[in-house]
Amino acid sequence: RRERRGGVAAMNSLNKLRPPNIPGSFLLTAAGGIALTVGGYVVVNHCMYNVEGGHRAVIYSRVSGMSGIVKGEGTHFKIPWVQRPYIYNVRSTPRNIKSLTGSKDLQMVDINLRLIYRPVIDKLPEMYRTLGMDYDERVLPSIANEVLKSVVAQYNAIELIVKREQVSAQVRNRLQERAKDFFMVLDDVSITHLAFSPQFTTAVEAKQVAQQDAERSKWIVEKAIEEKKSIVIAAQGEAEAATLIATAVANNPGFVELREIQYAKDVAETIANSNFKVYLSSDVLLMSGLARALSQQQANKLQSGKSYLSVFGM
Repeated sequence: RRERRGGVAAMNSLNKLRPPNIPGSFLLTAAGGIALTVGGYVVVNHCMYNVEGGHRAVIYSRVSGMSGIVKGEGTHFKIPWVQRPYIYNVRSTPRNIKSLTGSKDLQMVDINLRLIYRPVIDKLPEMYRTLGMDYDERVLPSIANEVLKSVVAQYNAIELIVKREQVSAQVRNRLQERAKDFFMVLDDVSITHLAFSPQFTTAVEAKQVAQQDAERSKWIVEKAIEEKKSIVIAAQGEAEAATLIATAVANNPGFVELREIQYAKDVAETIANSNFKVYLSSDVLLMSGLARALSQQQANKLQSGKSYLSVFGM
């Protein structure tokens, strides 16, 4: 009985409690704030979108399809669920493409091509309609390999090295023309790497060594021929000099004595300029000719004196 009485008393006390009186204006203000917050969230996240610098946006509508208007940089409005923006990067973007192709002389060439590309802004709606967002993955590898194979096949391996600038210009022109069909602009196209197979590289090196050896052998032969000519010319000069000396000696015996005097003069000057004292005879200095000349002069004087005495009867 006591437990029942306690429970009844607790129920009576709860029944006496009443909720506080909240003014109706406060409820309206709270509901408006919640509605404004939810509306702002919906507007910011579902009715607005941003286009960053270096980007453009195209709008797809569930009602009218792809719009032909390209949205520029900034903040724009859209209709939730009905409109959907697709944002493109329109900056110049680099890309490397590797290709293994064959040359005119059937040599395999490994080429690395560097492209700098960007989409045509006015053609972005058409690009999305035909190629989608990953247009570079769809187009660039295929057209780059196609153009590289067609151009490289016109040159042999040596011409690819010697005429590299010409090959690069031809590839650039053809790629720029092909990229126009896919609404892209190629700002630069360059061949950054060009390599051949190891067998071809070894063969080229062996050929260069053989050519250098051949050139060296040719130079040795030409050198021997020139040395032979110089020896012949020197021998002819010595023969002519000997002939001239023999003729001079035959016509003028004093030529030998003149040579002996010149030689003795040179020897005397050399000895005089040295720091040593040397005593040489006239025979060593080849002065015998000079002695003979002096003796001949004295004999001539003596003979002339005898003639003078005979004239006067002495």
